[in-house]
Amino acid sequence: MAAEASSSSSSSSSSSESSTSPSPSSAIDFLSLCHRLKTTKRAGWVKREIQGPESIADHMYRMGLMALISADIPGVNRDKCIKMAIVHDMAEAIVGDITPTDGIPKSEKSRQEKEALDHMCKLLGGGPRAKEIHELWMEYEENSSVEAKVVKDFDKVEMILQALEYENDQGKDLDEFFLSTAGKFQTDVGKAWATEIARRRIKQD
Repeated sequence: MAAEASSSSSSSSSSSESSTSPSPSSAIDFLSLCHRLKTTKRAGWVKREIQGPESIADHMYRMGLMALISADIPGVNRDKCIKMAIVHDMAEAIVGDITPTDGIPKSEKSRQEKEALDHMCKLLGGGPRAKEIHELWMEYEENSSVEAKVVKDFDKVEMILQALEYENDQGKDLDEFFLSTAGKFQTDVGKAWATEIARRRIKQD
């Protein structure tokens, strides 16, 4: 009887796991598409003729690290911030890195990216994992939570930190990236980190 109960419990657990996880085929299809995030270079740096520019995945990875190492903030779910950082540019695996200089209206950019994300979630097989990715992406896109505000700040912080590194390493003047983010940080952590980056830039000048 004990063996039967154990077998039943194991079977139930296995069934529950399979119902919440994508199939191996769906998972690999999804991950193969996400490979493009590793090979697609960030368009802003390409247009400024940066040598060896970072990829979209490079950008998202350091944002994930920012969420991981940031101090606890009352009312902010840090684990959710880490997840959001990982998925926030995921649609660019299909549409690429659309920048303001491309002349595409913000509403059209959002429409294209949402359509791409919907496709990626279907490719993943739907289910709880795809739903979580979709909800995180929409929350970020709509700036509708405190976590979204934190991650949007990390998006800007990562960009200006990368700009500072390219200025130092390649002798570029990338002032436009700093000007484009000035006064747009929404959180204390974003403002503090941006201030520190600006301080280091002034000191080096």
